[in-house]
Amino acid sequence: MGACGITSSKTALVFLNLIFWAAAGVLCYAGAYVLITYDDYDHFFEDVYTLIPAAIIIGVGALLFIIGLIGCYSTVRESPCGLASFVFILLLVFMIEVAVVVLGYVYRAKVEERVNSSIQGVYDEYNGTNSDAASRAIDYVQRQLKCCGIHNYSDWTHTPWFEGSKNNSVPISCCRPDLETCTGSLTRTEDLFQEGCEALVVKKLKEIMMYVILAAVTFATIQMLGILCACAVLCQRRPASNYDRLITGETYG
Repeated sequence: MGACGITSSKTALVFLNLIFWAAAGVLCYAGAYVLITYDDYDHFFEDVYTLIPAAIIIGVGALLFIIGLIGCYSTVRESPCGLASFVFILLLVFMIEVAVVVLGYVYRAKVEERVNSSIQGVYDEYNGTNSDAASRAIDYVQRQLKCCGIHNYSDWTHTPWFEGSKNNSVPISCCRPDLETCTGSLTRTEDLFQEGCEALVVKKLKEIMMYVILAAVTFATIQMLGILCACAVLCQRRPASNYDRLITGETYG
């Protein structure tokens, strides 16, 4: 029974270590995706502390790859010292991922407030030139999210760019992509995106933070299974006591 139990625990642990390697790649990808996506929306949400969970996730991903190596080696060799180190590192990473989840929820709750307070200023800075960072950011968001203005296209009429252009039109990025003849004219509002960008930017940023939270929760759960399997192997490899030998009928040489 003992040999069967330890074999099952070792098999499960080796399998989990393979998952750790896959998890390392997924976590690094998730963290990089958040950092890259944030760069597209940073004008609307300038709190750089939001990037902390993503940076931690990338670090955890790199650490998971090393953990997988340690775990596989220690499991195959049945090294008590290696397995104990494996369990300790997994517990440390588990606590880090719990912190990531907490931070993710904290910053996710702040998204709407921060976007609401900054988006008007971004639209006021728009000048329609590709060399201007705020203009590029607005045009990108409007095309990607298929939106126009803050709440709708009429918000453009209150911007310095609209008052200066004096052509009664909104930026071309407000035009629906299936209409090649669209010029952004407010005389043909049916050619424009009808939804405002504020709600969609908030939704997108909250989705990004949720990716980080879900990744951390998923792999924290897998790590707990790894800790349990490693502890099972460690417990089953302990030297048999005199009492154990007496119960199992072993004789002394």
